Parts: sequence; structure tokens; C-alpha cells
Amino acid sequence: MALRTAGSVLVVFLWSVAVVQGQNGWSVTYTTQSICALKGSTVEMSCSYTYPSGYIVTTTLWFTKMYNGKPVSLSDDPDYKVHVTYRKDKENGHTLTITDLRESDSATYKFRFTDQTGGWRYTGNPGVTLSVTGLQVNVTGGHQDKTLTCSTTCTLTDNPTYIWYKNGQHLDESTSPQYKDPVSSNYEDSYSCAVKGHEDLHSPAVCVQSQDCNRVTYTKRKICSLKGSTVNISCTYGSGYDTVTSSLWFSTNQSDSWSNKLIPEDLTTDPGYAGRVEYAGEKERGRSTLRITDLREEDSAEYKFIFNTETSEWGYSFPGTTLTVTGLQVKVTGGYWYKTLTCITTCTLADNPTYIWYKNEQHLDESTSPQYKDPVSWNYEDSYSCAVKGHEDLRSPAVYGPKNTLVLVSPSGEIVEDSSVTLTCSSDANPPVDKYTWYKKNGGHYKFSYVNTGPQQVFNHIQSSDTGEYYCEAWNGMKTGRTESINIDVKWKQSSVLTAAVGIIVVVLVLILCLSGLMWFRKKVSTSTSNTRDTADDGQGDSSPVYDNISNMAMTPTAAQTAATDYQDDVHYASVRFSRSKNQDVSLYSTVQVPQPQKEDEYVQYAALKFNLPVLPPAAQEAEEDSSVLYSTVNKP
Repeated sequence: MALRTAGSVLVVFLWSVAVVQGQNGWSVTYTTQSICALKGSTVEMSCSYTYPSGYIVTTTLWFTKMYNGKPVSLSDDPDYKVHVTYRKDKENGHTLTITDLRESDSATYKFRFTDQTGGWRYTGNPGVTLSVTGLQVNVTGGHQDKTLTCSTTCTLTDNPTYIWYKNGQHLDESTSPQYKDPVSSNYEDSYSCAVKGHEDLHSPAVCVQSQDCNRVTYTKRKICSLKGSTVNISCTYGSGYDTVTSSLWFSTNQSDSWSNKLIPEDLTTDPGYAGRVEYAGEKERGRSTLRITDLREEDSAEYKFIFNTETSEWGYSFPGTTLTVTGLQVKVTGGYWYKTLTCITTCTLADNPTYIWYKNEQHLDESTSPQYKDPVSWNYEDSYSCAVKGHEDLRSPAVYGPKNTLVLVSPSGEIVEDSSVTLTCSSDANPPVDKYTWYKKNGGHYKFSYVNTGPQQVFNHIQSSDTGEYYCEAWNGMKTGRTESINIDVKWKQSSVLTAAVGIIVVVLVLILCLSGLMWFRKKVSTSTSNTRDTADDGQGDSSPVYDNISNMAMTPTAAQTAATDYQDDVHYASVRFSRSKNQDVSLYSTVQVPQPQKEDEYVQYAALKFNLPVLPPAAQEAEEDSSVLYSTVNKP
């Protein structure tokens, strides 16, 4: 795991008693009157204010200077605007935050507020006095007996713990600012100090016995560089009267994966920096520069320089230079009608850079302010981006309003009552859309009315009343994008059941008709077949007998032809005689009268039917030759 220094935020209060100034209901109460903070750290100043009822406070600010009799807000002061922020903590409460403190920030800070008319203003006096100090090692005493003191220009409270370094290595910790242990008599040794928790804000190393000793002084303790750019990290160093035998730069990102301990590794051999690092100025005695090209965000780390001599070495627990790699982003603030674009970074760029603004990739404006306050175009196709002069190729991503805004319906296809339906709104925007609003068409004065917010409109059990046109709006703080209206048609759930029932009924009816037709056809065929069967005439047997399935009688072909015409006969006469024996006859006469007029001319056809009786006992076999004869007379029209 990489070793990193702690953040540098040191705030010291000399008086913790609140101070109240006010008259006639107007007042400002500061949390403290005096603060002592370390150079390079972050400080916060807080206050609360009161005013008579009936007024509305519209403007609040902190200031240190007056211009033409008016206070200049720190957010507009060129000396502060890049490293100050305002924060409203609570009702009638306000906090000022200043980062990366400089010694020039030492001043008295006052809070001022104004009512809505501008006619009533109040400034809290006397304000808060800020003192910014660095750390220095003071050496006192004789040649053999020396005392080291970690000193500041203002008194630090809360009993801070001091850390001491010897030749870049951690030496000791104490709540006393003095180091009283015997100081080395080695002329090459150097000492430095820091406050625990803020080791990156260390003092410069000082020689104790001579003017030349082992020490490293970094040109800058903090560097903020753009992603993709090139950075130079420099230091000066001394080795006393010894000759430097080796030196290298390493990063606190380097550590052993097993022991998790920092292991200095020459960056020129580190695969993560391959082809991107070089050492410059090595031939110049006492100065070294590390150059890193094509910076990446993962290059953010603390970088240190160490060297070896024939008799000693410079340690690596001593703080180095902290590099922060940042990209550019455009932040959009303001209301619906007026917007402010700010080119922001994760750290403060040095040397008051000039910002360049682009509209649709075309040069728009340049300013030392990171903000662009001119009216932003209402064209939904317009986009804006920013860059830093001298690094125009390292532009920020463009910001633009929502476009290609669409609605997706899931599931697709027919929508039936009580089913689950989800409408999803999507849009391409930068910054990303932070608010979706759904509307439905109605019959009122307004064509569409508000329905819901969120990227999805969910119907867990959709109803026919949900039928209608819907659309959504996407808002990303810059512009609004709207989808086309989409029609949702919810079908009755009963309609599907009715459709299925009708289909089943139709199928059943078709089957019934088919079965009825089949049964009628089979009956027709059976009747026609039975009427056409006969036996051989008078037992002479010219044709094989055909047996009827019902009567077990045999018909001659002539009789079968006659029977096939029975449906068209008007009158039928039938004489049937059953012979049990040779001497016994049984006659059957049947007359069928069809209730229809008869014609005079009739066609007469006689048919003889022979019935074969079961085999008789031997005594009766003589009657075999005598068969019952059926005579029928058929009258034809």
C-alpha cells in the first residue's frame, strides 16, 4: 500500500470566547477572534448573525479590503478567489474556508450582510485576525552543547506534537518544541522539524556544525498539474564535504506487496513510468530535476529525492513534493434563465493561469477568471468547453444539454389491463441528467399535466384509465430535452377472454357440423348398401348371396335394385312367406301407403327374396328345398 502524507489542516484558536457586536437587533458573532495556522494548511472561520424581523438578507460576504468605500468580497478578490469558498452551515450561520494558506493571507477578516433593499447593511467588528506561519529550526548553545527549537511566528495551542528529523530520517517526537538530546558533532548532519499530522509542512533542514551538510530542499512542496501535461519536480541538495556516489527519485506509490513497506525504487526502472520519466540537471552539482511526461491521474503521489555518499546517506522519511494531477471540468450553476460556467480542477493551478472558452469547438473568450458569465446560448445543439492557455490541447469534456431523449416501453407489444408496464426515459447529456419529469395528455386547459419524476414511470397494474399520450423531460442543469409523445393503449382484460371463448365455440361448432355430416353420410351409404343386396334367384345361384346386417336375409340383385328405389315409391306391397317345413307356410302381407296422389300409369316390378333358414334336424332336412318366398309389388310413378 502506498504511503501518503496526512492532509494539512491546522487551525489554532488563541481565544475561544465568542465575540458579539451589534446594535438595534443587528449583530455578528464570531467563533473566535484570532487564529494561528501553518503555511500551506487550510483554515475555517465561522460566524452567525442576527437582524430585526421584517427584513430579508440577500447578500453575505467576507472581506479584508475596501475599494472606493465598499468591501471587496474575497470570492472576487484576485488574491483569494482561487482558494476561498463560502458555506452556509445553518440558518443565519456562515463559514469561510481558505485553502493552501500563504503568509500574505495574514489579515483581519470581517463578515458583512445586506437586506433585500440594499439600504440596510451590517459589518461585524472587529472581525477575526488570521496569522499564517511557517516552521523554522533555531540553533542555540555552544559548540558542544546545542539546543534545537521548532519555532513559529505565532503560538500554537492544543499542545501539538513535534517531530524531529536527522539527515532525512525520523529521529524523535515530543510535545516540547525543543530538542535537548545531544546533537551530533558530525559536520555532515542536518536537522528539521514538523508538527504531527502535518508532516508535509516541515521546516527546511539546517546544518548544526557548519554551513554545508546533508540536506535536501524542494523547490515546491505542492504541485498541481494538468492530466496529459509535463511536470518538473526539482530540489537542491548538499552532501557536506562528501562526494555523492548515487542518487534517485522515487514515489510513495511504490511499496512491497508482501510487507506493505515503502521500498524506494528508481522511477527510471519502474514499469509504471516507463518511457515517461527522465532526470535533468544531474551534472549540475547540488540540483536535481525529475521530469514526468504525459501525466496520468494515478501519478498523483509524493515524490522524494535521496542520495548516498561514501560515508552517509540521505533518508527518505523526510517529506518531499506532493504532486496532484487534475483534469478540467466545466461546472454549470445558476437558474433556468441565467447560468454560470466554471472551469474547475481538483487542485489549485499555480501562476494564475488564463482560461480559454470554446463554443462548439470554436474559440469564444479568454479570461484570468475560471468563470464564464456571459449569456449561455439557448440552442440545444450548442456545447461549451474550456482549456488553460499554453495547454490548449488539454481541453475539458464539452458540456451540452440533453439530446437524443427517448422513451422505451417494456414489455413491448399489446398492453392488457392489470399487467406490469414500465416507461424508461434516456438521454445523452453532459453533465448527466439529474432530473426526469413525466407528463400525460389530458382534456383540461393545459394540454399535458404532471405525472411523476424519475427516469422510469412504472405501472404495476396498469388500467384502462392509464390509456393516453405520455412524454418525459430531461434536465441536466443546463438545458431541457423532451421526448416525442408516445401513445399507451390499454386493452380490456375481458376482451382477450371473450376472443378466446369465441374461438373455442367456433371450433366446437365446426366439429359438430363435421360429425353430423359424417354420420349422415355413413347412414346414407349404409341404407343404400343394404337395399342393393340380394341372393341367387330360386336357389339356382347365378350370384353369390349378399347378407343384410339387420335381417340376416339374402337378396337377389334384382331385389336390391328394387329396394334402392323405396324412397320414391308411393305404394309398396310385400308378401312374405316363411316355410318351417314342407307342409307349413307362413305368409306376411304388408301394405305401405304413402300420403301422396297416385298416378294411373304405374310401373310394376316383382322381386323374389329367398331366406335361408338355419340347418334343421335330419327329420326336417326334406324341407330344405322349400324356401320362404317374399313377393313384393312396387308401384312406380
